Amino acid sequence: MRRIRTGVVGYGLAGRVFHAPFVSAVPSLELTAIVQRTGETAKQAYPHAAQLRSFEELLASDVELVVIGTPNPTHYPFTKQALLAGKHVVCDKPMTTTLAQAEELEKIAREKGVLLFPFHNRRWDGDFQTLRKLLQEGKVGRAVTLESRFDRYRPDPKPGAWREEEEGGGQLYDIGPHLIDQALTLFGHPSTITANIRHDRNVGKVPDAFDLILVFPTGRDRTMTVRLGTTVLAAEGGPRYRLNGTGGSYVKYGLDPQEPTILAGMLPPSLDSSSPWLAEAEDRWGTLTTATDTTKPTELVTEKVPTIPGDYRGFYQNVADSILGTAEPAVTARCAIRVARMIELAMESQRTGTTVRVDSTGW
Repeated sequence: MRRIRTGVVGYGLAGRVFHAPFVSAVPSLELTAIVQRTGETAKQAYPHAAQLRSFEELLASDVELVVIGTPNPTHYPFTKQALLAGKHVVCDKPMTTTLAQAEELEKIAREKGVLLFPFHNRRWDGDFQTLRKLLQEGKVGRAVTLESRFDRYRPDPKPGAWREEEEGGGQLYDIGPHLIDQALTLFGHPSTITANIRHDRNVGKVPDAFDLILVFPTGRDRTMTVRLGTTVLAAEGGPRYRLNGTGGSYVKYGLDPQEPTILAGMLPPSLDSSSPWLAEAEDRWGTLTTATDTTKPTELVTEKVPTIPGDYRGFYQNVADSILGTAEPAVTARCAIRVARMIELAMESQRTGTTVRVDSTGW
């Protein structure tokens, strides 16, 4: 079996939790190098991988796939350099901080004949996989509203953190790409977006909260309304998802357990092993409430819905299969372009105080 030589750039939270462990768990990928400018933690965790001190060293090596897990402001220049060097690229979200940059990177990848994968890993969250399955099976009838939130409690900005700086920082760039990509994956092209982007904390340089309303046409003068949001002042969090439809509702609390599991020291096993990864505890499963008879809406039945196990290995398996030519990419540069466009339209909505139409040109 041919293994794709892979290098991870950056060994902060992204490289340490979301990239290196899942690259290592896919047999057709070979983690051959990690760029860590200072310290030895990457070498200690992955002694078989070369530890490099500069991005230029990695580009000069024989790696085929470059994984960008560095701060947001570096995504565009690093991805551009890697593409121009003829490397396939996985770039953490947001791939870029402007629509023009995202379109440029897609063009370069196409011209160089390489693949560019935005790291929209939250499509492989267990709760999202479960939500999508319920929608596909029509478990709530015709879906009419979805609330999708990613709330946390962080009342004080972390000193010196790049996510708190004005260039590429703030929750719209941090959490926004995940929530927007999930909504577009489920429902396609929205007709309008309305945004409230704000500072909830008493201090801070960048917006730390947002609420977005996306309206999706569903035919016959009907629409699907999706509300996306986050705040860093949710000491007691609400539902991760609340889906309402003509036949019932699905409500799910809690976030996918993969990130905290890895932070606690447990790594995903190789995909070629028989070890499971990662079932969610039953007490965290969502609930589906439906009417046994729609003519008697007070007669409701509530049942627990087992969460499909989330698995970010699936993202990297698809990356490997796409490079080897045995599958089509599940996440493409065009996905990141759509997200970048929605973020810019959200900013326009916030600036003008209006609902903004989403043109379908080039969607």
